[in-house]
Parts: sequence; C-alpha cells; structure tokens
Amino acid sequence: MRIEAVAYDHPDVADLIEQVQQEYVVRYGGPDVTPLSASEFLPPHGVFLAGYRDGSPVATGGWRARDSDVVGLEDGDAEIKRMYVVPAARGLGYARAILGELERRAARAGRKRMVLETGLRQPEAIGLYESAGYREIPKFGVFADEPHSRCFAKELVDSTGW
Repeated sequence: MRIEAVAYDHPDVADLIEQVQQEYVVRYGGPDVTPLSASEFLPPHGVFLAGYRDGSPVATGGWRARDSDVVGLEDGDAEIKRMYVVPAARGLGYARAILGELERRAARAGRKRMVLETGLRQPEAIGLYESAGYREIPKFGVFADEPHSRCFAKELVDSTGW
C-alpha cells in the first residue's frame, strides 16, 4: 500500500469517509456527528492520509491538533479521526500502517499524545489500538456521555531526533 498525505476534502477521501459513515449507521444507527473541517487537517496542525493499493483508495485516517480547551484533553494532543479500511482490504495490515504513519507525523509536528474515540461495536478497532499500545482514558468530546463510546490515548515519541 502506498500512503499519501491528501486534503480532507479530496475526492478519494470523501468517498472513503462516506463509506465509514455508512458503517457507523449500520453499527450505531447514525453517522459520526463530530464537527470537522478540512482546515483542521492541514499541516502543521494536522494531516489526512489515504492508502492506495493498485491505484485505488483502500484506507484513510487523519489527525488534528487538540489541546486542553476540550474537557479531557491536554495541550499537545493529536486526535485521530476517520480511520477506515475498505472491507476487501481488511486484515492486510493497512490500518496499522495508517496508524503508524499518523503517529510519526503527529510526533514530528510536536504533538505529545495521540487520542481517539471509538465504540464498543467496533471491537476490531479497539483490538488494533490496544495492540498498538493505546490505553483507555476518560471519555471526551461529542460522545463523552455515550455509553458505547470508549476513548484511548498513547504517548508519542519523535524518533527523528528533531
């Protein structure tokens, strides 16, 4: 899989986001209503990635800078949004590759901790994050009072030495 930084409103990303929103509808009865804008994913305050296999978009995910102005978050946080792999490409390590690249880019941008929200009806996502070293934290954001919501965090280390 080839990973590229792309705009949040890039047509390939828009298609993958529509697919993940439909998956949320199936699993939870509605889409993710977290307010997002394309500008939140522009460097140095964020990035959005698309993964391509044989020229077709198969995976996506992004991070946006977050700070302590949101209850439960800390200055220097980076929040993962819209992680998704198309069903035909699951189980091939693409989600882990996107996650790793998001972590590297957030650390290089000076972010100290990666945070995310997911849900109990996404056990494969929870398994991925836990196996990658994420630990559960108190809930934050739009779904803080949602009983099926779970939030996770991982400290970031900039391995580039910069």
